[in-house]
Amino acid sequence: MLKEKLEADLTAALKAHDEVRKRTLRMALAAVTNEEKSGKSVRELGDDDVVKVLTREAKKRREAAEAFENGGRPAQAQAEREEHAVLEEYLPKQLTDEELAELVRAAIAESGAEGPRGMGAVMKVVNPKVAGRAEGGRVAAEVKRQLA
Repeated sequence: MLKEKLEADLTAALKAHDEVRKRTLRMALAAVTNEEKSGKSVRELGDDDVVKVLTREAKKRREAAEAFENGGRPAQAQAEREEHAVLEEYLPKQLTDEELAELVRAAIAESGAEGPRGMGAVMKVVNPKVAGRAEGGRVAAEVKRQLA
């Protein structure tokens, strides 16, 4: 399981005194634990759910790095980029633009959608196929582009 791998890698980072990996994995495991405890009952997250949590955390790091860079704080931006790089090691390989475009083309053909009104139908078909391998905004932008 992915959560167990995160825990084992945290132990290794503690022993190696790897500060970036240590703080990133602690943050990731805390986010996973919070997700497990959220809701009415405590539950054990599967690998798919852990990937969703890690994807959300990676997006936060990417956005924070951009905000720090725009705010003239390059040291903090670099720290966020380093954490993002560690998180990416645990995420599925991201789709290239060409792969994403091909998946969207196939989804449009499958759904029979035409024009901007068909976006919801196409998204419903393409989202399960993408599943954590591309950010939602990127998928939506490609669907809009092809339906226009």
